[in-house]
Amino acid sequence: MTEEDEAAFDEFLAARSTALLRTAILVCGASQHDAEDLVQNALEKVYRHWSRIRHDNPESYARRVVVNAAISAARRRRVIQEITFARPPDTPAASPDVELREELMTELRRLPARMRAVLVLRYWEDLSENETAALMGCSTGTVKSQAARGLARIRERMSPREGVLG
Repeated sequence: MTEEDEAAFDEFLAARSTALLRTAILVCGASQHDAEDLVQNALEKVYRHWSRIRHDNPESYARRVVVNAAISAARRRRVIQEITFARPPDTPAASPDVELREELMTELRRLPARMRAVLVLRYWEDLSENETAALMGCSTGTVKSQAARGLARIRERMSPREGVLG
């Protein structure tokens, strides 16, 4: 890798690694440690292919690696054992917004990995249906149906709140 490539990769790393970690935490639905592993592996792949992808969209490439790895890991875990997710420690005097966020995160974790990935990319990462479909390697119709089903499941399971989730 050239010096220029190294410098560009360092810039990319500084600018986008936090966003990739956030995506990984939301997509993998597990611990921050697991998400950090996903991001580390994704960044290794980005680094190996940097000279080829740096002029295209390296963030999209890295995000796709993270999403695909999270989906694959979830499939493996499902075969081996029932998935259990760690809950964060109770916080004193949580505000209603914090409680709602925790409830949403719990319901998001209960969704299948691919459905969870669609919701994270569409609504947390604010990607369009077409961008999400391209990133996940599926059709726009699949993104639409997975998003609709995922939101319906979350709405169904959450306690009734006025104005929450439409």
